[in-house]
Amino acid sequence: MPIPRGIWPKPRKSHSIAANHDNRRKNPMSKNWYSDLPQYYQRQIRAMGLDEAGMNRRRLLKGMAGAAGVAMLGKMNTRQAQAATQMTYMCWEGYNDPRIIDPFNKANDTEISFDLIVDSPGGFAKLQAGASREVDLVSSDMPWITRMGPAGLALELNPDDYKDVYADFYDQFKPPFEPLMNEGKTIGVATRWGWVGPCLNTDVTKPEVWKTYDPVFDPANKDKICVMDWGDWPILPMALHAGINPYEPLDEKQLEEVRKVLRAMFKNTRTLVGDLTQAQKGLLDGSLLGCIGAGSYLTSAVRKQGHKNIMAVVPEPKNGLKQGIIWVEATAVLKETDQPELSQKLLKHVVSKDAAHILALLDSTCNVVTNKAVESAFTPEEKDILQMDYMWTAYDNSQMHRIAPNIDEMLAIWQEELAAAQ
Repeated sequence: MPIPRGIWPKPRKSHSIAANHDNRRKNPMSKNWYSDLPQYYQRQIRAMGLDEAGMNRRRLLKGMAGAAGVAMLGKMNTRQAQAATQMTYMCWEGYNDPRIIDPFNKANDTEISFDLIVDSPGGFAKLQAGASREVDLVSSDMPWITRMGPAGLALELNPDDYKDVYADFYDQFKPPFEPLMNEGKTIGVATRWGWVGPCLNTDVTKPEVWKTYDPVFDPANKDKICVMDWGDWPILPMALHAGINPYEPLDEKQLEEVRKVLRAMFKNTRTLVGDLTQAQKGLLDGSLLGCIGAGSYLTSAVRKQGHKNIMAVVPEPKNGLKQGIIWVEATAVLKETDQPELSQKLLKHVVSKDAAHILALLDSTCNVVTNKAVESAFTPEEKDILQMDYMWTAYDNSQMHRIAPNIDEMLAIWQEELAAAQ
């Protein structure tokens, strides 16, 4: 869960993209590859130039570059001219750690280059815009890996070919793992995960106080609650607190309940933080009682630094509705790879015991992984950093994250209530 998730750069002006968008608005029957996505993501895809116009422009430029190469050098295009051992891996930072990649390169005589992504929707859009022809393997947020199935981007995996991998996995992530399936087909393999819930400093508050999200609304905690300015992530827990499941289609009445809970939250605290380190500092110095919209991804790095008083918890279910959120990252093989066997071998390496141990304990963030065999490699100190004694409690009391159907409406409500509070 590299952060920010779902946060995009500010839109860049583009007359051609804007004109293309205007034409679509005039012709509602016009469809594109991302038309079924929430407007939240569609706007950003257009802003990044990765819509249909962007695809055409990039294909044209690629074609021009290829033609120029043929004219000057009389060679095949770059991809074809490369040795069979050249590979491209699109992933979050951390998956490219030399301790993970160098042993694979050495053992398989490969040279892996990286296309690092800063958000999953952007990575997906880039693949749709033509990068799928250049990339062999992708590690990203699970909802977007799963979406690669119906988009025709991912190679469907045969679970029988991964029996040796799944033999070491926690049962929760073994096939059939529904969140990574499309029409009964397995799209990718889960790699690491974590939970979203209140982050707190146990020197100034206690976990038992956070059995619900009630402290967020307690007037005694005014100006002591941090709300992460991370798109949908702080909204989803507040919807759950309101008794609304944001992962199901919502009607007007339910959206109004989301509005009420966000209004109450903003009334009590207006501390919006977009920077991870700023939130960590506030928790460490005690100026913040708790933080909403993050979770184990925020707390793990400071726990690795020795601050075990910083932890991420999940409230107990409320009227049967689980209050936490589980995020999962997964890895998929691109359908257009010209090296499917080698790519699947790299996938297996990424989720292997040795690689997963490294991936779990990066300097920037520490997160539990799907490979149970790694437990034997963890020291007691590392298990404590990862809150492994708590992880299944968090899992059992949480929703599995996916794209929320009404994210557009909820984000609009967020902006309206934030403006009113300010």
